[in-house]
Amino acid sequence: MRRATDRLANETFDVLVVGGGITGACVARDAALRGLKVALVERGDFANATSAHNSRLIHGGLRYLRNFELGLVRESLRERRIWQRIAPHHVHPLPFLVPLYGAGAKSRATLAAGLTLYDLLSFDRRWLDDPRQRLPGHSWLNAKEARRREPILNQPNLDGAFLYYDAQMDSPERLALECLIDADTNGAAQANYVEATQLILKDRRVAGCRMRDVMSGQTFEVRAKTTLVAAGPWADIFLEHAISRPSSHKLLRSKGIHLVTPALTHEFALTMATKDGHFFVLPWRGHTLLGTTDTAFSGDPDTLAVGEDDVAGFLALINRNLPNAQLSRNSVEYAYAGLRPLVDDGSKDTYGASRRSEIVDHGKDDGLDGLFSAIGGKWTTSRHLAELVVDRLVAALGAKARSCQTPRKRLTPTAEPDPVTAIRNEMALTLEDFVLRRTAIGLFGPAAPDVLDPISRQMAGELNWTEERRLREIAALTSKYQTREAA
Repeated sequence: MRRATDRLANETFDVLVVGGGITGACVARDAALRGLKVALVERGDFANATSAHNSRLIHGGLRYLRNFELGLVRESLRERRIWQRIAPHHVHPLPFLVPLYGAGAKSRATLAAGLTLYDLLSFDRRWLDDPRQRLPGHSWLNAKEARRREPILNQPNLDGAFLYYDAQMDSPERLALECLIDADTNGAAQANYVEATQLILKDRRVAGCRMRDVMSGQTFEVRAKTTLVAAGPWADIFLEHAISRPSSHKLLRSKGIHLVTPALTHEFALTMATKDGHFFVLPWRGHTLLGTTDTAFSGDPDTLAVGEDDVAGFLALINRNLPNAQLSRNSVEYAYAGLRPLVDDGSKDTYGASRRSEIVDHGKDDGLDGLFSAIGGKWTTSRHLAELVVDRLVAALGAKARSCQTPRKRLTPTAEPDPVTAIRNEMALTLEDFVLRRTAIGLFGPAAPDVLDPISRQMAGELNWTEERRLREIAALTSKYQTREAA
């Protein structure tokens, strides 16, 4: 898979996708598999923002039952099974414990009822050929058994814990990349570090976008019969800039931070439901991933960062509700922040806001035929959202296309590559691309200089970096681990 800037500049496409996160990647894959001529551009690296900075779960969303979002939960549980089927090398079962402390019979009965409904909504959780991927229903562990299985839960008022199953993806970055590789195999023209700057209008119809190659500074146009904006937290900002007026649809942005620490549990993930909200304690690659906060974010998405206040507040929440964790600031190996793009329902409540998605036809809403956007949604349901988007695009094109193949066609596994392979076959163009997204080298804290030096020198030789550029790449990567000082 190579940057297809020549094709982008010289061909006319059925579909132009603006945004290379998981939504854009799934749309490009689906549309290419159906026989459409597809272009995709991403102004940074693929899956570099929301698609990478999440809890790494493929899950139904147990807490959404509280808002009676049965349709969303059912959709998510169905999609969980599909991801397990098409990407079993990335997505696997993960057992969760929900501990109860002095909860009383009513609270236990309420949670039991919710888990029973969760099981009923995931009636197809065993419909998988691989028995290792089939998920059991929920069960109850008494206090003695819960303590034995996970000593960190031990407190005097422990009633016991419910056991249920969801799924985890070890590497959302590589899973998104494999969707793009499959799109490339099926004819899509794609490039990272290409920014869409302005819509091309012809008689109030969008005919593509003007582009700027971030690496070279060159500008060109991509012509397309339909254009889809799949820019995550930047979607409404891009649209307002591109159409030079307020967009008809707004996003609510929710900031979530995650912390990586040494392993805290033996075998289970923990769902901690507290009066302060909920958080996860997730075993991940021999470490623990703690997630997540949920606070409204009104600033420029490009300025998103983890602050020391964020870390201190989250650690306090965890220690207050899981005192045996005994976490300090020194326990944190790596911290990252992501923005959830939520459909704005006017409530301004990010925690309670729905994780539903929405497809916008800007021909109907803004008088711009041929322009669509996909907003909201969650990682788990990205494949299904893409299916619905492509259905809409096919109808708009009046095209004959094959039926959707993505629920059944498996993704081809790819191994974590060496720097040269990542550059030549996976469009890694910066040190950060390789260390944080093509491999997991940098996901557990800053890599040592004796690790970064040979990697950066290999990349420099392949990409013709000067020594000054190589050192800038190291400095830019180092800055990713810096948090903002407390106010």
